[in-house]
Amino acid sequence: MVDQVKQVYSDISVIICAYTQQRWQDLVEAVASVRRQTLLPLEIIVVVDHNPALLAQVQEQLDGVIAVQNDEQQGLSGARNSGIAQARGRLLAFLDDDALAAPDWLQQLQEAFTDPHVLGAGGPVLPRWLAHKPDWLPPEFYWVVGCTYLGLPTTVSVVRNPIGANMCFRSVIFTTVGGFRNGIGRVGTRPVGCEETELCIRAHQRWPDHYFLYLPAATVEHRVPPQRATWRYFFARCYAEGISKAFIGRFVGARDSLSAERTYTTRTLPLGVLRNLAAPFSRRDLAGLARAAAIVSGLAATTGGYIVGRLFARASMSEDKSAVVPEAVPVPLEPL
Repeated sequence: MVDQVKQVYSDISVIICAYTQQRWQDLVEAVASVRRQTLLPLEIIVVVDHNPALLAQVQEQLDGVIAVQNDEQQGLSGARNSGIAQARGRLLAFLDDDALAAPDWLQQLQEAFTDPHVLGAGGPVLPRWLAHKPDWLPPEFYWVVGCTYLGLPTTVSVVRNPIGANMCFRSVIFTTVGGFRNGIGRVGTRPVGCEETELCIRAHQRWPDHYFLYLPAATVEHRVPPQRATWRYFFARCYAEGISKAFIGRFVGARDSLSAERTYTTRTLPLGVLRNLAAPFSRRDLAGLARAAAIVSGLAATTGGYIVGRLFARASMSEDKSAVVPEAVPVPLEPL
């Protein structure tokens, strides 16, 4: 019976990237949440992003993990690629170092891949507020703090890409279309991202009859510190998101890079504004006015970042698009 269980979960490698000792306890708890899974992974890989002291601490104090350094340029994309290079599983799951996986997280993810057309999957990222949840922050903008936002599906659905803190891919994606693109992912606390969006679009362009799934039952919790629940961080993150979207559009095309945003901006956000403008009258919720203002200003900041990104993308990024893991010989997808 034990051997059968091992065979079920032995194809999953979990990759956790870390960059600062300030989140050491978060990292310890993230690893512990993976160890408590109902289906344990083949391995847990902790990638340290250009921090020798933290790497030594992981090697000395975190038993049972594979500790590696980021061998590429500094940033989340390079760290993930360094973990991918070490992974042996046919499925690669990614968890943030400040996130906690539900006990059945890997089991829920694994089951999705019984469908051979599934390239990747992910689920909700639920906020764990370390201070008071800000009344002014609309749930439509929870993506600002790295969490699931209002507008995503509530049932199992095909999506353009999963959220970076909770995602799993077939390893064949990386050996075929390459890894996460350096230059557009987060570096330290710089609030940029979208590297998983660019990767998923690239993979879907390679396999147009395959897809990514959103799994509401595959949940993780994501810590949200007080410094992320501020107007200053909100505007910075929105602006950076616009810049990131402009940059990935240069690689995969504006049409695909903004495919999910069209419904979000034309339906989800207007409905959010109307709902929150009515909140002071229907629910005596005066913070609704602040949330409506946040939706409008957040969209404006994101749009401004996108315009600036479009203007400077060609000047800021190399004409050589092979700055990430080079494309390998395409191989067919196989069911697990």
